Amino acid sequence: MAKLQMSLKARALKYLSMREHSRMELGRKLARYAQDDDDVEGLLDWLEASKFLSAARFSESLVHRRAARFGNSRILSELGSHGIAAEVVEEVKEQLVQDEATRAFEVWQRKFGTPAEDAAGHAKQLRFLLQRGFSQTSIQKIFRAVKAGRNTLEDDE
Repeated sequence: MAKLQMSLKARALKYLSMREHSRMELGRKLARYAQDDDDVEGLLDWLEASKFLSAARFSESLVHRRAARFGNSRILSELGSHGIAAEVVEEVKEQLVQDEATRAFEVWQRKFGTPAEDAAGHAKQLRFLLQRGFSQTSIQKIFRAVKAGRNTLEDDE
């Protein structure tokens, strides 16, 4: 017996039931299955109008998944690569800036936990945090707190 072909709308809803997608990402996934008479852009417009597809929800979801491991520049870059509008990215940026140093400190503690003993070790820790997308300011706060022997950043205001 032949397997029934899933409609484009059903496929889109299946993808969205698993996790949030950006419009560009979902459009790319659906384009693989589109027939000549299918209107992918029309379907995406309908999904947005019906509130099944939302750039704000996608951004929130991506930040939630990435914030514990990556810095602001990496998260914002990923949002941009998904085609999220600049005003949504700006809102996310305002929220992320507030706790970046704390998140960077937690990432540093999980990876290293102890201060570097030499310049090469310090450079290695610095590179690691920079590659994760944390800002120089946040990284400097971490190293100042560690050098002072503190286990938190709360005293470094």
